[in-house]
Amino acid sequence: MARRRRRREEGSRQRRVSRGGRAAAAAAQLRSPRVSRPRAQVGRAASAAGMRPPACQWLLAPPTLLALLTCSLAFGLASEDTKKEVKQSQDLEKSGISRKNDTDLKGIVFVIQSQSNSFHAKRAEQLKKSILKQAADLTQEWFLGKALHDEEATIIHHYAFSENPTVFKYPDFAAGWALSIPLVNKLTKRLKSESLKSDFTIDLKHEIALYIWDKGGGPPLTPVPEFCTDDVDFYCATTFHSFLPLCGKPVKKKDIFVAVKTCKKFHGDRIPIVKQTWESQASLIEYYSDYTENSIPTVDLGIPNTDRGHCGKTFAILERFLNRSQDKTAWLVIVDDDTLISISRLQHLLSCYDSGEPVFLGERYGYGLGTGGYSYITGGGGMVFSREAVRRLLASKCRCYSNDAPDDMVLGMCFSGLGISVTHSPLFHQESPKGKTMEHRSKKQCIWDIKARPVDYPKDYLSHQVPISFHKHWNIDPVKVYFTWLAPSDEDKARQETQKGFREEL
Repeated sequence: MARRRRRREEGSRQRRVSRGGRAAAAAAQLRSPRVSRPRAQVGRAASAAGMRPPACQWLLAPPTLLALLTCSLAFGLASEDTKKEVKQSQDLEKSGISRKNDTDLKGIVFVIQSQSNSFHAKRAEQLKKSILKQAADLTQEWFLGKALHDEEATIIHHYAFSENPTVFKYPDFAAGWALSIPLVNKLTKRLKSESLKSDFTIDLKHEIALYIWDKGGGPPLTPVPEFCTDDVDFYCATTFHSFLPLCGKPVKKKDIFVAVKTCKKFHGDRIPIVKQTWESQASLIEYYSDYTENSIPTVDLGIPNTDRGHCGKTFAILERFLNRSQDKTAWLVIVDDDTLISISRLQHLLSCYDSGEPVFLGERYGYGLGTGGYSYITGGGGMVFSREAVRRLLASKCRCYSNDAPDDMVLGMCFSGLGISVTHSPLFHQESPKGKTMEHRSKKQCIWDIKARPVDYPKDYLSHQVPISFHKHWNIDPVKVYFTWLAPSDEDKARQETQKGFREEL
């Protein structure tokens, strides 16, 4: 009896060993020595595949290996064009981007667990095709991000797509954006072979999207919900927190001198708006005009008014600010008479900068950046100077080539020559100098045509901002805009307490 029991146990052991050997052989074909990617990322791993594994085959697994499933399909992702994949790899290496930490997809075999009946076999084949398609897609040119679009044609974008501006999408930089390596390689070659066609850089995110799209020759932006600027959601790959910057105590009002550029023509309609909205926030403020009017009051600097540019007037303001020996105010802000600005928010922003350094702050534009040009702070949204920046500028003897030269561009050129970089803040809002098609009137009238109102920006773009300025009263109710977007509020005060310790985008 005991002998028969031993023989049965020995036979059972041999059968198990035999089965185990077959199972090990099957498993060996599925092994990858460098696989560490979770199954949830199958689609993502497929994206970069470009290898030719052994032909796909059905592997019959015994119950001891797959208790619930009767078969497995192992296949590798095959590249339609191995040479193209090798070339892309070479381009990546030449670009200096390290791949040493990338998973070697040639060592990965994807396994679709299925069953033998026709329903499951069909689903396995569909999944196989889907993964192969994902791999093929990643050899294409992709431009991804959170999409913005204009609700109506705007001068900021030179009235592009005026018939239907909603059709063109461009990325919200705050959410991040992505380019596939094939697209990066294509754009690199294009930049090397042809110069940029636009002299001015105004709204970079829109202009980059136009450049990539290339009048239909390149890919449009593909909206991806994982690029986020709202509250963090479970699917967000990126997020963005915007707070009113505060790096200590806000700069005192007495340390900010505000200079308003105006002219006689606008004493009656624009100056009352300033007084009704933000003037009371400013401790030190003067109005510079071509005509003295004591009721405002205005200061005549002795510079004739010009139709455009106002460079002579701006440099006269700079000289007056610096040469007041009794006044050592740390900061100078120059605005137009139709600029809407929040002085209280500016106080917070300036707490992050040292007035002892040469700081030239505002919304940055560019001129000829692709051909050795320079950046400048656009004037209508407000130009902020530290006293040290003004001192270095005037000591350099760099001046206007004429009284009606564009002051903001001349300043940018001067600071560039001094090796002083302009400092950009997206919280100031301006408009394009290319849009400076001046409303030509009599030579004695002063004219600003820069339009950067809240309606000129996508709602999603402004939704994650705490703006400091907008420009132009044209076709809006400026008082309503001010109290909607810029006026001090209890919410602003509450932010001061909750922001401390956070890193802000300045």
